[in-house]
Amino acid sequence: MRKSSGRHIFEFLNAVILIILAASALFPFIHVLARSLSDEAALIAGKVSVIPIGTNLLAYKTVFQNTGMNQSFLFTVNLTVFGTLVNMLLTVFGAYPLSKRGLIGGRGIWLFILFTMFFGGGIVPTYLVVKSLGLLNSIWALILPVAISTFNLIIMKTFFQGIPVELEESAKLDGALDIGILFRIMLPLSLPIIATLTLFYAVDRWNEFYNALLYNSDSSKFTLQLKLRELVLQGQVAQLAEGSAQENIPKESLKYASIIYVTLPILIVYPWLQKYFVKGALIGSIKA
Repeated sequence: MRKSSGRHIFEFLNAVILIILAASALFPFIHVLARSLSDEAALIAGKVSVIPIGTNLLAYKTVFQNTGMNQSFLFTVNLTVFGTLVNMLLTVFGAYPLSKRGLIGGRGIWLFILFTMFFGGGIVPTYLVVKSLGLLNSIWALILPVAISTFNLIIMKTFFQGIPVELEESAKLDGALDIGILFRIMLPLSLPIIATLTLFYAVDRWNEFYNALLYNSDSSKFTLQLKLRELVLQGQVAQLAEGSAQENIPKESLKYASIIYVTLPILIVYPWLQKYFVKGALIGSIKA
């Protein structure tokens, strides 16, 4: 069928709007990348926008060779891996029984869980609990207080409820237990939503800042975001260049190289999960 002139105008305007939105999203990243690769003089003069001037890789070399940044990187990787694993295990094991209509006391349990979505204990009481458990300055202080997200639990529960109940009934007729049904039937069918929630949790763990600021005073337990704050906002970029063999380390571009260092890993991982992310988010939002 031939498209009407109104349809052509709509598609043109739609394309223009999407291009503008994409450009506005990409510009900050490209700007920071260009400044991280530029000479110090060009940065100080304010000449750098989206194209590097006088390409200089000393900033990246300094960042990658810095012991403190690498230590924070490894700590953040461990936090992301173990934290996301704990998050997903609790989310799956919580959502599956709650998705069953015949669960005894299920409605009351669900109301208690929903209550935590709108009301919290507060910063000070939570801090005192973490302190009394001896979790300060440990990775578990950043994992256990946020071990499960009620919002993500709702998405997972909704997805489980959308899977035909006949699959479970046929499995039970064959002698399968609930734990076997979960791992052999439910989880293989739930890969899109699992990938989506894994991405949600992993991004939250990778970007961990506030809880790290509250619970970790040991610099060896700093997350990358907390380390970046220390370097950029508190004027300690000079510490990053200590021990370098280069005499003319570009202090200004070090800030931007550090930002790219912190941001790049999650940008590399995201495209691999994007197709599952889109599908899982859509299914989890429309099924009842």
